[in-house]
Order: sequence, then structure tokens, then C-alpha cells
Amino acid sequence: MKFTIRRKMLLSYLAMAVVTALASAYAIGSLQNLNRTVHDILHEDIAVLEVAGTMLDVLLAQENAEKKNLILRDRSLEEIFQSRGNEFRAKLSLLQKTPLASIRRDVERLSDLHRRYEETFRQEIALIQSDRLADAVALSQSESRGLIENIAQQLKIVQRRAEESRDLRMGRIDEGGKRASRAAVALAAASLLVGLLMAFFITQNIAGPLRKLEKATALVAEGKFDASPDIRREDEIGSLSLAFGSMTKRLKELETINLDASPLTRLPGNLAIEKEIGERRAAGRLFALCHIDLDNFKPFADKYGYAWGSEIIKEVAQILSSSLDPVAGDFVGHIGGDDFVLIAAPDRAEAIGRRLVADFDARVLRFFSEEDRKQGFCIAKDRKGVVQPFPLVTITVAMVTDDGSRFESPHEMARKAAELKEFAKTLPGSNFVKQTEGEPRPQG
Repeated sequence: MKFTIRRKMLLSYLAMAVVTALASAYAIGSLQNLNRTVHDILHEDIAVLEVAGTMLDVLLAQENAEKKNLILRDRSLEEIFQSRGNEFRAKLSLLQKTPLASIRRDVERLSDLHRRYEETFRQEIALIQSDRLADAVALSQSESRGLIENIAQQLKIVQRRAEESRDLRMGRIDEGGKRASRAAVALAAASLLVGLLMAFFITQNIAGPLRKLEKATALVAEGKFDASPDIRREDEIGSLSLAFGSMTKRLKELETINLDASPLTRLPGNLAIEKEIGERRAAGRLFALCHIDLDNFKPFADKYGYAWGSEIIKEVAQILSSSLDPVAGDFVGHIGGDDFVLIAAPDRAEAIGRRLVADFDARVLRFFSEEDRKQGFCIAKDRKGVVQPFPLVTITVAMVTDDGSRFESPHEMARKAAELKEFAKTLPGSNFVKQTEGEPRPQG
């Protein structure tokens, strides 16, 4: 059989078709593997890290309630302990459902340790009810403390395993990118035998994007979460690029939230607050901004100590957090000190603000001594060092609204709320005021 030009062209096209089919099959398989790995990182490893971190916070809150109960012997503290326990178990059930096999035994041990911790707490309550406070304290310092340390250590182990799994998968992405890149180059070299144009197409269409993903992956591994492969395609490579971008965006958000959050209340800080106000103003929908501040807090902290003052601040954060409805878009942030910000729809903000005032007045008295509660004030030094009576701590909530057209900037809106708050602080007791209520009336 003679190899005519036609037959040679046919064989060339056939070879090109085979090479193209092989290249396409390999690229699709590699992209699907990388896409699955990215999905697993987002929905398994990072999810476990977030849940474990939350469980540590809940555990500390539960321990705090247990220790306070030994001192105050307050039924509400037992309820807080049980509430935190329920929250801990709810998060534990999420860990039990995770497909991450490496933490299953650790989760079982966590469940057993937490069950034992709650049983020990019930024993402490029984001892307190039997007027055996010393035995209850001893049990707390020995058994409960050891269990808390073991639970915290076990949660850190879970976090470490999730981090190891994440790093391993990131390594797989990197290695997969390298393998795919090498394979693409090899296939391109083979394609050169039948046509430079086909080789160029394969290199540009497959190897190029994979190299971008490889470089972006390496940058993310170094902590540079702004890295982006900048691939805009309507195929698996484009989907992987979008998933990669979502992952880096989420990692950056988590890092920003972690750095910006208040270490005392774990609520979002100033950066998140400014972003939330800006986004709501840009959306053009009416929303409310509430500035929340404690009154007479400094004299209280000077007398009782800032550690006890921090408990009042955490109490405000707890009341606010328990009132939030994420589905309704409620947001609360901690500016710092005794200042908070609530952002929500106007009717939601007013309901939460008024509830905060009522709940705070109902709870704050337990932070004062019996003598101060009876006389209705406390004796402390003012800013000049003069000893004088001060009213008990109250709370002020000042609300302003905007739809993006009333104020020129988020700063102006925040300033207006602060001005309204200062007016409200001149009123006796705890108060919730809205802008229309708080603005001075015209003279005449």
C-alpha cells in the first residue's frame, strides 16, 4: 500500500485525534481529581477546623459557668452550663458526621470525656446542695480541671489532624498540577510530530492553566491568599479556578475575621462592622444601626476590678448573640471596651434593642454586692480621684436608620448614632432611643 499524501494526512489526522483524545481524557480526569480535592478541603478539613474552634470557645464558656457556680451557687449558672453543654454536643454531632476518617476515634473520646465532665458537674451540684462546698471545690480542681484539659487537648488533636489532612490535600493539588503539567508537555511534544499547531493548542489550552493553578497553589501554601490563577473558562478548568478562588477568598476571610475579632467576646471587630455598613448602604435597602454603650461602667470597673467588668461586657455580648437571627440578616460587632454595634432591619433592631435593655437590667444586679444592690448605687472614685456615689451600671441603645441615601458615608451614620447615644446617656436608667425620638425639638 502506497502512503499517498491523502493517506498520510489521514494518518496524521488520526494520530492527532488519538493524541487529542488522550490529552483531553487525562486533563479532564486530573481536573476532576483536583476539583474533588478542593471540595474536600472546603467541606471537610476547613469545616472541622471551624467546628473544633467553636467547641473550644463553648468549652471555655461551660468551664466558666462551672467555676462561677462554685462561688455564686446560682441556678441560672447551672442552666448556662447545660445550655453550653447542649451547644457542645450539637457541634460534636457535626464532627461525628464528617467524612474525615482520621478524627473518628478522637471524636468518640471527646464524647466520652465531655459526658464524664457533665457527670462530674452534677456531682458538684449534689455536693453543694448537701452543704459540702469544700468537697465540690476539690472535685472541680481535680477531676473537672483534668477533664477540661483533656477535652481541650483532644480538640487540638482534632484540629491538628484536620490541618494535616488539609496540608496533605494541598500537596496533592500541587503534585497533581505538576503531574498534569508534565503529561501535557509530553503530549505536546508527541503532537509536534504531527503538527506544530496542534502542539501549540494543547500546550496553551491545557498546560498553561494548570501551570497557573500550580503557581497559585504554591502561593496559597505560603499564606498569600490573594493569589488567583485568573482563568475564565466554561469547563472543568474554569470550575476548578472558581472553586480555587472561593477557597482563597474564604481562607482570607477567616484570617481577617480571626485577626479582627474581639479576643474577649469573639465578636467581629471594626473592619467587619465597616464592611457590613458599607454593603447594606450599597444595597439600597433600609436598615438600622444601633450604637450600644454601658453607663457608669468605669466606676464599676474601678471598684470591682476590670476582670469582673469584663464579665459584664461578655454578658452583653451573650444577650445580643442569643437574640440574633442569621436568616433575618442580624449582625452584631464589638467596637471595643463597653461599646457594641447592632445592624439589622429596623423592626428587628428595635425589638432586639429593647429586649437588650430589659434583659440587661434584669441580669446586671448580680454583678454588684448585696450592699450596693440594696442602696442602689456604689461608692467609687471619679476621674479626678474624688470618692463619690455613682448609679449602678445601665445600658444605652441608640438607633439610626439609612437606605444609602440619608448619610454620605458609613462614618457619618456612625457619628450620628454616637451623637444620639450621648443624648440618651443624659436620661436616667437604661434607655433605647430612636433617631426621631432622640433629636432635640426645634426651639420657638
